[in-house]
Amino acid sequence: MKYKPSLVLLSGCLLAAPLYAEEKPASSEPDTAASYVIDLYVDTKTKQIYAEPGEGRVRMGSFEKVPEKPAKPVATSSQDGVVADGKAKGEGGVLVRDVPKSVEKSQEKSQGGYGYANWKEKDPFKFNLNPDGSQYIKFGFLNQVWARYEQTNPGSTVLGESVDDVTDISLRRTRFVLQGQLTDRVYFYTQYGMNNFNFLSQNADNRKLQSFFHDAFGELRLTQGHQMIVGGGLVMANGLSRFSSPSVSTIMTMDVPLVAQATADRTDQFNRKLSVYLRGQIGPLNYRFTASDPFPINTAGLPPEIISPVNAQFARTGHRKQYQGFFMWNFWDKEPMTNPYMQGTYLGKKSILNLEGGFITQKNATWTGLTEAAAQFHDMNLWSVAAYLDAPVDKVKETAISAYIGYFNTDYGPNYLRMNGNGVNPASTGGNAFPMFGTGNQWYGQIGYLLPKDLLGGNNGQLMPYFSFISADFDRLHDQMNVFNGGINWLIKGHNSKLTFDIQNRPIFNSAGYKISNRNQFVLQYQIAF
Repeated sequence: MKYKPSLVLLSGCLLAAPLYAEEKPASSEPDTAASYVIDLYVDTKTKQIYAEPGEGRVRMGSFEKVPEKPAKPVATSSQDGVVADGKAKGEGGVLVRDVPKSVEKSQEKSQGGYGYANWKEKDPFKFNLNPDGSQYIKFGFLNQVWARYEQTNPGSTVLGESVDDVTDISLRRTRFVLQGQLTDRVYFYTQYGMNNFNFLSQNADNRKLQSFFHDAFGELRLTQGHQMIVGGGLVMANGLSRFSSPSVSTIMTMDVPLVAQATADRTDQFNRKLSVYLRGQIGPLNYRFTASDPFPINTAGLPPEIISPVNAQFARTGHRKQYQGFFMWNFWDKEPMTNPYMQGTYLGKKSILNLEGGFITQKNATWTGLTEAAAQFHDMNLWSVAAYLDAPVDKVKETAISAYIGYFNTDYGPNYLRMNGNGVNPASTGGNAFPMFGTGNQWYGQIGYLLPKDLLGGNNGQLMPYFSFISADFDRLHDQMNVFNGGINWLIKGHNSKLTFDIQNRPIFNSAGYKISNRNQFVLQYQIAF
């Protein structure tokens, strides 16, 4: 009987792999051996070959098996038959080093898709300072491009022309990051870039003045583990909720829920403050305490507001420190402690179930009165409680669920209300703002589902539809304020390369606090992050 040399070679490599195949009828040809058909799968991490599909395994193709012949023994590191990587012979499939080069090359050629990457290093943007990589310097980048169609608020204008809608292209965020773990206990983080840049953007009539340092802080770990870490600088180590210190590149929805960034650009710089803080993880408890030196409203670049006898505004005289806290109880996995930022979604890589609570307080933060000289000051007290779930559903199909529900009690002083919009304003006046911050009660929730990895085939990524809502009962409004967002992520390569389509429906209120209509926003965002 004759044997095909290539098949004999491959069969020798498959001695350690369990074979599950459907037997074909024996051939009537005298010179052809009885054969079996088998599908082979390679593990993308360990590079071992298997005869069954599973988590992290990619199909190589269908192969014929010929009658087995003794294979050359695998080199071992000891007399007991354990190979160099610690796996026993026959355990978990065949090692890549034992696979013929022709098979490896054919596997490389079969790779493709929008999300395929063949980096030889685990992280090519990380430069290790010691052999095990626990000390390092790492470079990062984030760019979010928006193509948007916006139904504008009543009375909107663009460069003196009245408009009912606007189509524009903008940069939502463009950031450069440099961070590093310099010793076992010393960490630093810097972030430089710009936000909200479109055709109307300018600073003192100059469109070129946009970028600034968002973050510049350092940390010292006081304990061997992460029980106590002290830090300080320009930092987003905020209280209130996980979305008050979000990792914007990893969020599930197209944009962060700004309702959780309760003082954005009033007493902070894009949600960052000059702060010192203590944070840590003790058992299942994640905590932080922060003392901040808030920026005064006088330096926010806003025209001065005339003081009101009934509606609170941020005070322009006096200066008080701001204090914040955040506490989170981890029921399942613990979240990373690299820096104070909180992950948006782990895409099924972790099993997270948390209960959380947080607060922000500042004495004499706002005022009311007939005149500034006779002003009455009011404390700002904000707190929230929430639950967060982010976990795999089917590890073989790589599906996952992510959900959050939070209650926010926000007291800025009597009848405080602030209009704001997500992203850059598309109009010179009017635009896309809605009542986002105010004294009263708010609920925020979101839910999304990561669809099976094989839905798009190959290395083309995964789809993740989502839905979110804001529902607020503000003292100054007569009607409930509801905003709804729905969309879908195409996670081409996780959060590193991501395309998001989002639809928002927001309410329009008149000056008396009554809802009069709704408007829509449609955004297509492409994100690159590493």
